[in-house]
Amino acid sequence: MEASLLMILAMGFILGIKHALEPDHIIAVSTIASQSKKLWRSSLAGVFWGIGHTLTLFIIGIALIVLKNEIPEVWAMSLEFLVGIMLVYLGLTTIFSWKKAQEHKHFERATYVKSIFVGFVHGLAGSAAMVLLTMSTINETWQGAVYILIFGAGTCIGMLLFTTLLSIPFVTSARSVKLNQSLIGLTGAISAVFGLYYMYNLGVNEQLFTMWFH
Repeated sequence: MEASLLMILAMGFILGIKHALEPDHIIAVSTIASQSKKLWRSSLAGVFWGIGHTLTLFIIGIALIVLKNEIPEVWAMSLEFLVGIMLVYLGLTTIFSWKKAQEHKHFERATYVKSIFVGFVHGLAGSAAMVLLTMSTINETWQGAVYILIFGAGTCIGMLLFTTLLSIPFVTSARSVKLNQSLIGLTGAISAVFGLYYMYNLGVNEQLFTMWFH
């Protein structure tokens, strides 16, 4: 590969790590990570989020690059609005999940499936920006595919590291039921409130509601 292409791909990896640390991503994954009492299980939740996120970006991104098309603004913003709905849902389910038996294997499997789904939704919302970024930096379709995969690897690693750090308070407080429940409830409340703000900002400030009903 040419040195310039390698530099672009390296930058894509760094941007992927940075992308994983966006507030809506962190808040969403924190609601999932808070449900486990094992650090490595919480860390895996971040990895599975990255897998779901990358899968969506890759499929939609390559399709749009091949077709030389873009997602209309109203659709792109509507997918972002879906993220707000998801954050509220994750927040509310986290708040009311205190009585779940968190050590059961079926619950852990459900956690990883949820992580993939959350990453999938975030990937849908970010696909429009990803396509624009890829098309502005890459010329060939195969290069775009590599770029998106490397970007995705960056998001997986970034989310793995940050989710691990984020999980420490939940893991260390596991023996104190009251403190642990308070932290989980706070996480759920933050997710729900941020989700409402996210939808309000898109709908009112960014005028998505006007686009819908115009």
